[in-house]
Amino acid sequence: MIKWVFKWIVRLFLLAVVLIVILVLCFNSILRVLIEHNIRRQTGMDAEIGRFQLGIAEPTITIQDMKIYNPPSFGGTPFLEIPEIHVEYDRSALARRELHLTLLRFNLGELDIVKNAQGQTNIFSLGLALPKNTRDNANHERDEFKRQTHLEFTGIDALNVSVGTLKFIDLKDQRRNRTQKVGLENQVVPNVKSPADLAGLAVLIALRSGDFFTVLEDPGAHKSGTSNLFW
Repeated sequence: MIKWVFKWIVRLFLLAVVLIVILVLCFNSILRVLIEHNIRRQTGMDAEIGRFQLGIAEPTITIQDMKIYNPPSFGGTPFLEIPEIHVEYDRSALARRELHLTLLRFNLGELDIVKNAQGQTNIFSLGLALPKNTRDNANHERDEFKRQTHLEFTGIDALNVSVGTLKFIDLKDQRRNRTQKVGLENQVVPNVKSPADLAGLAVLIALRSGDFFTVLEDPGAHKSGTSNLFW
């Protein structure tokens, strides 16, 4: 009886070792699947991640070849193509329940703005347009981030942004489709602590986009001298 119990203990121990080895080898793959699942659960959009790497020896996170697709109401068409998101963070800040990023490199390869047959545009229907009061929204987002993560966002030392291509797709009238090459490469914004610090970057992207975003304007807005692009 003792020998039988001993054999099973040895077997369970070996099984545990094997499972730990598999977990270590597949850790990044497991996290990749979890992230894809969470994106789908929170946004209703399917996501694919080519590679996810969580640094063990160094405080880094790298996501490569990430694609997010529109929900069925927008034809399931591509929405975002992100070749890379690379994050370097401060471990000591995490111990204080603070999120301090020393580097965030974000490469947006392509953004597809889609208008469906019902006349709805994905960035508005999915709640991605800028609000009327950016300051109030920033406070709300900060509070919501803290509620969900239990972390206080303290800033990004260096934000490195690249933007490739913008596309507008009208599922009802293909003649209105447009493609705009932005071609922004490694634009660095230092000391980002709030959305207000991104104003200069937004202006630069808008200038490089030409008149691309006019396809989203309400034709009647020109009469009053305003646009409903962001409000």
